[in-house]
Amino acid sequence: MLVPSTDGVRIAVHDLGGTGSALLVSHATGFHGRCYIPFADALAGTRHSIAFDYRGHGDTPRPAGAIEWHRYGDDATAMAHWLVERTGGPIDAFGHSMGGACLLMAAHREPSLFRRIVAFEPIVFPPEGIRPPATDDADNPMVAGARRRRPSFPSYEAAIANYASKPPLDAFTPSALQAYVRYGFAEAPDGSVHLKCSPDTEAGTFATGGAHDTWDQLPDIRTEVLVIAGAMQPMQPSMIAERVADRLPNGRYLQRDDLDHFGPMTHPGEIADIVAMDLAR
Repeated sequence: MLVPSTDGVRIAVHDLGGTGSALLVSHATGFHGRCYIPFADALAGTRHSIAFDYRGHGDTPRPAGAIEWHRYGDDATAMAHWLVERTGGPIDAFGHSMGGACLLMAAHREPSLFRRIVAFEPIVFPPEGIRPPATDDADNPMVAGARRRRPSFPSYEAAIANYASKPPLDAFTPSALQAYVRYGFAEAPDGSVHLKCSPDTEAGTFATGGAHDTWDQLPDIRTEVLVIAGAMQPMQPSMIAERVADRLPNGRYLQRDDLDHFGPMTHPGEIADIVAMDLAR
């Protein structure tokens, strides 16, 4: 299934299964929709999870031109429209990191699309202090790390073994790591595998993460939003998550000190339980 977005992008959609009301699942930078299969499996008794790949991630090609977070917001808005048309009413959504920020963009643009949103450490920086400059700065550790990311491995098994041997992916559940690799790499005829989200796309997304103005729009978002954060870590989205929740008129905040920014991959069952309880209110 492909859903049209702006710039000629056709978004790859993934039905993660389950029964009950639909839940739109919006992924983090450098990941893809099917990374959340373990999360969706834990929700399968009460929610039908629909994930998708943002432009330049997973199975959705990146169009020509500069990376702009508002274009990621276009993809989230297009997906919400598509799902609302199929369900007949406002939807619930879960977003992780960039995915949470883009859901907030969509909710600001078209409030009628959403009933509730759960956002895990959304990338919405205030203008002062922690917001990184909107430049591709090699001194930015997230940008530098993305540019150094190894793009190819001899096989899926080699990629999994590599990631399982070092942080941060060594903390992923085995099923989450399998999903990241199996659906985040493309296999060549010789059996080698290559990242679908290129290091350049990931680095460019990190580099421009402070350029969007979603912080300024938060007071105008009327959707009910639960903002979840892991343990406080310097220069991480956890440091500003509570401020994001406080700035939202219908925002609430939950902190889990046993989690970090990769909580949906390291503890998918626990995150699913939080989401299920919140959306059932």
